[in-house]
Amino acid sequence: MFKKVLIANRGEIALRINRACHELGVATVAVFSEADRQSLHVRHADEAFCVGPGPVARSYLNIPNIISAALVSGCDAIHPGYGFLAENARFAEIAADHGLTFIGPRPSVIAAMGDKATAKRIMQEAHVPTTPGSGVLSSLDEARRAAEAIGYPVLLKATAGGGGKGMRAVATPAELPNAYATAQAEAEASFKDGRMYVEKLMLNPRHIEVQVLADEHGGVVHLGERDCSVQKPSHQKLIEEAPASGLDPELRARLHNVAVTATRAVGYTNAGTLEFLVSGDAMYFMEMNTRIQVEHPVTELIYGVDLVKEQIRIAAGEPLGFSQDDLHPHGHAIEVRVNAEDADNNFAPAAGTLSTVVFPGGPGIRVDTHVYGGATVPPFYDSMLAKIIAVGRTRESAITRMERALGETRIEGVKTTVGICREIMASAEFRAGGVGVAWLPEFLVQRAAV
Repeated sequence: MFKKVLIANRGEIALRINRACHELGVATVAVFSEADRQSLHVRHADEAFCVGPGPVARSYLNIPNIISAALVSGCDAIHPGYGFLAENARFAEIAADHGLTFIGPRPSVIAAMGDKATAKRIMQEAHVPTTPGSGVLSSLDEARRAAEAIGYPVLLKATAGGGGKGMRAVATPAELPNAYATAQAEAEASFKDGRMYVEKLMLNPRHIEVQVLADEHGGVVHLGERDCSVQKPSHQKLIEEAPASGLDPELRARLHNVAVTATRAVGYTNAGTLEFLVSGDAMYFMEMNTRIQVEHPVTELIYGVDLVKEQIRIAAGEPLGFSQDDLHPHGHAIEVRVNAEDADNNFAPAAGTLSTVVFPGGPGIRVDTHVYGGATVPPFYDSMLAKIIAVGRTRESAITRMERALGETRIEGVKTTVGICREIMASAEFRAGGVGVAWLPEFLVQRAAV
């Protein structure tokens, strides 16, 4: 096992990794920007180093400073969390070059799965069903030809994309030039990679993902699926749950089996997530996230497995301590993302000082957060303040618990998504289960019209 791990992240995930390390008897080193000097992840780590000013390019994406902090503090491993450098193959290579274990898959696998077009080709070779689409596009004219061959509507996507960035739906040929230009510009700004591809747009599929774990000894298991279909108009997830309600048992088994097959096909190790679009009995591979997911707690609560600890153990060379036959889900879990955003203004992010912070408690409630009364929400980072997770014996009981928990939550100083999440929990369509990715945008339109 490692002696000391540097946590190359901030916020709730940095705090989450810190706790897992301490429970394993591993010392921790936090990195922080000047804007995060008072953050809880800094206070709870054994050591902490400032790696730059507030803007991410000068702090949490500052690879030389982060590597230096790891070496100066005597770390033997780095955990990247999610976002920032978590899926940066070059960062993983640099860490290895300096004798630091990267807690995640090999750099070559990160690179292959991070390029959406390459990932799709690999999955096709492994006979994993994929959405009809193109390869990497070299021009707008090539995008036109590809879209016509596939058939409108189509979805333009950045090959290095994630979090809904660099993505545009295109319903008609007339919309394509502007969509291509804006998606490419957004991808360039977000990922420094403007390469695009196009695929068939499924109008209202469900977004289902499968959690996998794979060790260095050939062990591969899945930990069921999560439904991430409640997404903002920007395609960013807002509510996730596990298991996915109303899935045909045969389709569920196919999803799990395909995920394991794909994991083996790419030689994957550590924790990962395979994302699929599901419509009726059809399923199509969308992408693989080579990191821990924001929504991992819902899987942890129904399977009783600490996914972050498993990440650390696997990276340390330990085999999985369980087989597929040992893994059985119990109950139902739902997670809502409490973001500093204004749902009445297209989820515009907010920054400021939190004057009051009260989170819920009680049976079946978990809160993962890094904020507190008096904390400052900087303008430089993702707007998520907390994740509230409710677990119950049934989906209905989990929803009821979540309604109660959101009612107890009080955050003042910035606008948050607590209110819209309460409205979603009360919605008859959401409670019925099985909504698709187009549901929340439609719900917001209807809400605004009232």
